Amino acid sequence: MSQNAPVAAVTGGASGIGAACCAELARRGYTIAVADLDGPAAGRVAAGTGGMAFVADVADEAAAEDLAVRIERALGPVEALVNSAGVIQVPLPPETLPLAAWDHVVRVDQRGTYLTCLAFGRRMAVRGRGAIVNIASIAGMRSMPLHAYAPAKAAVIAITECLAAEWGRSGVRVNAVSPGYTRTPALQAAIDRGQRDVTTLERNSALGRMVEPEEIAKAVAFLASADAAAITGVNLPVDAGWLVATPWHTYGGLPAKRS
Repeated sequence: MSQNAPVAAVTGGASGIGAACCAELARRGYTIAVADLDGPAAGRVAAGTGGMAFVADVADEAAAEDLAVRIERALGPVEALVNSAGVIQVPLPPETLPLAAWDHVVRVDQRGTYLTCLAFGRRMAVRGRGAIVNIASIAGMRSMPLHAYAPAKAAVIAITECLAAEWGRSGVRVNAVSPGYTRTPALQAAIDRGQRDVTTLERNSALGRMVEPEEIAKAVAFLASADAAAITGVNLPVDAGWLVATPWHTYGGLPAKRS
């Protein structure tokens, strides 16, 4: 790792979208702090990106603050923060969704995002520079049978907008990326087990395919970069056109490919 390279911290960086963000940001010259509950997996990603691994529960207030302190002591001031730590939920009716499961999703996805924004963002604001990119979801933009996950991701979008206004005059940009159905290892495993129908996932997007983690990472890296210097408070869907395609099914579906 270069002593002069800017530092990027990625929570949930040990797998999936987070790991892809680590790889893309490292490719663009950042020194990567890989933060995750899974220490060995974080270590592997850090080894592959030339960064450093940190174990932390981002949904714990003291742990999130300690994470910011440890990373900045070890690597220097964090210029970019990517909040990718999160958990998913099995789609269940609210009558059968255990409240403990609801609490767990909200604790990690909503509270964890806010706490890490606060721990790192307050330091960025004092220094007068920094960029935060929160991983939200298209689930936070539409009605879905995900009665914990969807509201938590909607809250991530709201947190992004509120903090963008709060810290804008202090030189801190805060944006969100909302992935569509992304071929992460977790989703691919569900497809392989027959729990998700890949044909349905692809058919319901305008581009007729799923999103790859690397495509999310490129959008994240753009929003963290100087190329997005005038962009703050936005929520960028990267969904292969799922949001625009789904209403068309009311009218018989999307048009076929022109020959």
